[in-house]
Amino acid sequence: MSTDRSFPSFQSRIIPVVALDDAHQAVPLARALLAGGIDVIEVTLRTPAGLAGISMIRDQVPDIVVAAGSILRVADLEAACAAGAMAIFSPGATTELLSAGQGVKVPFVPGIATPSELMTAMRFGYPLVKFFPAESLGGVKMLAALAGPLPNARFCPTGGINRDNLNDYLRLPQVAFVGGTWIASSALIREKNWKEVSRLSQEATDLAALAR
Repeated sequence: MSTDRSFPSFQSRIIPVVALDDAHQAVPLARALLAGGIDVIEVTLRTPAGLAGISMIRDQVPDIVVAAGSILRVADLEAACAAGAMAIFSPGATTELLSAGQGVKVPFVPGIATPSELMTAMRFGYPLVKFFPAESLGGVKMLAALAGPLPNARFCPTGGINRDNLNDYLRLPQVAFVGGTWIASSALIREKNWKEVSRLSQEATDLAALAR
């Protein structure tokens, strides 16, 4: 199956990256994000609650696009698809994942950190990649440099992005959207502070509008 299939449609250019301690946190979290104008979420598989959380969001909050993240193995990829993930992100790009991603029915976004990894991902048919960890790798300067020899690549930078540097990334034409943890941090989720999640979502949405 071709890897150029369209990413699920959503309005937000910011993807909150979250880790759940309890799958029952998933639905109120998703609703809090929607209340602040964010209609996409990446639920990582860093905790055992991730897969169940993805399924619950898919079943109960149809207005949000739910993606799976922290995919490290082919087994993770398969489990995320079975849970109902609408897109799948990995922090890396092993040849096993690049090959397996060609056969799934939802978009797979591998992670890259070097030009060679980007070239490999594109050779496997992945023009959209996760640039991770973005700030540690040189941030917007690195992305601008990669655009020279590889102008067709598109990026979802993640890692170290926050309200202060958000628009530096979003103004780059090669950046499709960004991922970040500051909107729905683990502390806010544990505290069930959905009001603050909604406030931070609206703040980020308003900031992102200025980058257009």
